[in-house]
Amino acid sequence: MGKIYDITQNIASCRIYPGDPAPDIRQVQSIANGDDCNLTHFSMVAHSGTHVDAPMHFIDGGRDLGQMGLEPFVGPCYVARREGDLSADDARRILDEARKNGVSERIIVAGPVTVTEEAARVFAGAKLLLYGNESQTVGPFEAPRAVHLIMLGAEVALLEGVRLDGVPEGVYMLHAAPIALLASEGAPCRAYLIKEEK
Repeated sequence: MGKIYDITQNIASCRIYPGDPAPDIRQVQSIANGDDCNLTHFSMVAHSGTHVDAPMHFIDGGRDLGQMGLEPFVGPCYVARREGDLSADDARRILDEARKNGVSERIIVAGPVTVTEEAARVFAGAKLLLYGNESQTVGPFEAPRAVHLIMLGAEVALLEGVRLDGVPEGVYMLHAAPIALLASEGAPCRAYLIKEEK
């Protein structure tokens, strides 16, 4: 099948957006305590750890996860590696790299990057199905709204909080289907990449 890269954070130790409550994970039944089975209860906001955003996250009346379907989250993608603020020229170069490698609908950028409004407009204009990054948000932490509005307004699904240490640049098959919180604006997902063997 090829090499599998798990790019998902562990929910128990995942990063959260500043101000959001941390996930609460508790064992409510235990065989060791005489219960019939082990049973875990957990609660979390939909945007902790590795998760996806649908347009509804920042756009009143925008599409929810159920309306988006699975297509944005499963399929060929290109992984690029960058650092710092992505400019419009950076975004164009990433898109050119992806197209040269035969991929044009899903882009994930590894490294400590922030999408600027100018880069967001380039990605939005490229008709991407999905853009992903390692940060817990696209755009600057202190003011993420504008970048979200640009990209989600263009129906670009967002995959945030992935972990790409040890993942080389290149083409992969992405699997990042969110859990079925179908009427919601986002959801956690188990994201992984498959590098096909030649």
